[in-house]
Amino acid sequence: MDHFGFWSIIPPIIAIIMVLLTRSVIVSLFLGLFSGILLLTSFHPISSLKKLLGDYLYSTVADEYNAGILILLVFIGGFVALLENSGGAKTFANRFISGAKSRIKIQLAAWFSGIIIFFSEMGTPLIVGPIYESLFDKAKISREKLAWIIDSTASPVSVMVPFIGWGVYIMGLIDTEFKRLSIDMSSWDAFMVSLPYFIYPVLAVLIVPLIILLKLDFGPMKSAEDRIMNTGQIYWDNAKPLRESVEVDKDVENKSKPILIWLPIVILIVSLFTLLAPKGFPFQSVEGKDVLIASSFPYFSAATSIILLMLFYKVKTISQSLNIYTSGMKNMTDILVILVLAWSLGSVLDKLGTANYIVQVIDGTIPPAIVPALIFLVGACMSFANGTSWGTFAIMLPLAIPLGYHLDISLAVCIGAVISGGIFGDHSSPISDTTILSSTGAGADHKDHNKTQVPIAIFNGVVTTIALLITSIIDFKFTLILAILFMICGVFIIHQVQKYRYNH
Repeated sequence: MDHFGFWSIIPPIIAIIMVLLTRSVIVSLFLGLFSGILLLTSFHPISSLKKLLGDYLYSTVADEYNAGILILLVFIGGFVALLENSGGAKTFANRFISGAKSRIKIQLAAWFSGIIIFFSEMGTPLIVGPIYESLFDKAKISREKLAWIIDSTASPVSVMVPFIGWGVYIMGLIDTEFKRLSIDMSSWDAFMVSLPYFIYPVLAVLIVPLIILLKLDFGPMKSAEDRIMNTGQIYWDNAKPLRESVEVDKDVENKSKPILIWLPIVILIVSLFTLLAPKGFPFQSVEGKDVLIASSFPYFSAATSIILLMLFYKVKTISQSLNIYTSGMKNMTDILVILVLAWSLGSVLDKLGTANYIVQVIDGTIPPAIVPALIFLVGACMSFANGTSWGTFAIMLPLAIPLGYHLDISLAVCIGAVISGGIFGDHSSPISDTTILSSTGAGADHKDHNKTQVPIAIFNGVVTTIALLITSIIDFKFTLILAILFMICGVFIIHQVQKYRYNH
């Protein structure tokens, strides 16, 4: 196999190390990319710079499919900004929870609200959190519990939706690798086939109602729940809650209606299915390009409907609405840059033969069956250390997909392992933006939120690893089912052990 030997793994190592040191995905990807080009040009800096601009960045952006993804992400950014600023989500949630009285119903309402506001992992904590603060306090449910619930329904939910920013971003990375390897499958199909292997995100979402319904809190979370139940204390004595929540303006909230959230989403989904149905969706494979074209119009239509509704209900003026829309588009800039750099780095790694070298090293030394579990663990450590799942996807997918292809391991499993690893860190790292926003939205102390959430995240991470290792024996059949069963049994066992220690 053609490769540059040990030198071929230097660029991804540089990218990973720099992410940990700088916590800047853009800088890290650029340095990894440029180091790889230096290797290809025998360390000629001027030639490397020309190659970087002409052969990689420019050509990557000029690619028709890549350009379609970038444009779609811009439309998504504008749409999400309008949804978040319309006040519709908060009004809808307030209507939904008006009848919730019991502790269990209030917690489940917060969980369900987080799921239905799936369009933005950033919006979920800041929309759902402030709604439930007073309800949780009155019902004597800890702020740490609220922060955990909204954190568990932020990125773990968003990553499983193929037609929002997360799915489009991931499919863009997948498509580039599939083209490079001449794999005849659309990125949409690859994403959908991989969904059952998004083990960690699924566990993160499902463990919430399990613990709520059966009252199986454990570890620091149980201590927080006991504190508020026994003493009425909302915070620990040394807590410093984050109070700077980004809340919708009161005037907007008073004028807004639930229709501002549900109608645009209905328009989006119906439009998407209507445009794709003639091509056989969802029963037949649809070309990635067709999906992109079919997705752009629904997002534009849905955004237009929000603007018109905000004008009708006098929530925002046309000028304010357009400013929000364009600001949301601008907010996607970092994501667009990350994607272009990730695509370019993947191309460089292909020319360096990085995957070929790793395959050669692994061959005969590490059983291929445990590779998905290793991919998950590496991704989990990386994302926890740098607090970003998108950066982890950008670095790991261009490595995991060729690795799975050459080792004849299910690509769906490898993709799912990368996604699971990335979401682990995004969900549990103290420096993750969604973790910080969840503390903010819930009005909780950030340290206490992280301390109560990490044991549950580690538990789900261990379950994910064990499920991948065990099902590798049977070619990864029933991995998700086994993981869910392990999770249920594990929570019961931990709760019983904790109960025994408490009584003795």
